[in-house]
Amino acid sequence: MAHVRQQIRDNIVTTLTGLTTTGARVYRTRVYPIAQDKLPGLLIYSESEEVETVSITPPRTQMRSLEIKVEAYVKGVSNFDNEIDTITAEIEDALSADVTRNGLAKDTTITGFEAEFSGEGDQPVAMGRVTVRVDYMTVEGAAETAA
Repeated sequence: MAHVRQQIRDNIVTTLTGLTTTGARVYRTRVYPIAQDKLPGLLIYSESEEVETVSITPPRTQMRSLEIKVEAYVKGVSNFDNEIDTITAEIEDALSADVTRNGLAKDTTITGFEAEFSGEGDQPVAMGRVTVRVDYMTVEGAAETAA
């Protein structure tokens, strides 16, 4: 079985696959950029996680706050902001349908948004990055099971 972090990330990938604008163009990486012929598309990856011990008797209960980035990429010559906003609205709506990530998490919240634009290449590319925080619990020594 996988770490709960991976199970949550997998749940988010599944949840965001099939959105109206991006369809099946959802990728679990941040290492390689999306090819222009696969746009609009999403990149989903874990960025960081904070762990707080909430009990003192072993095995200790751990409250975890996982930060996941969802990057939406679009190309074109106009209306970048509108298309990015459409995609991020679809992302937010889809994620809010089950804030427990199928029972793995205590809560899922959107904590930020930022955009970047690049005029390099044959057509300009815009990126909107949604920051998602997922709070979940595990018990020390059992990182593959949500508590």
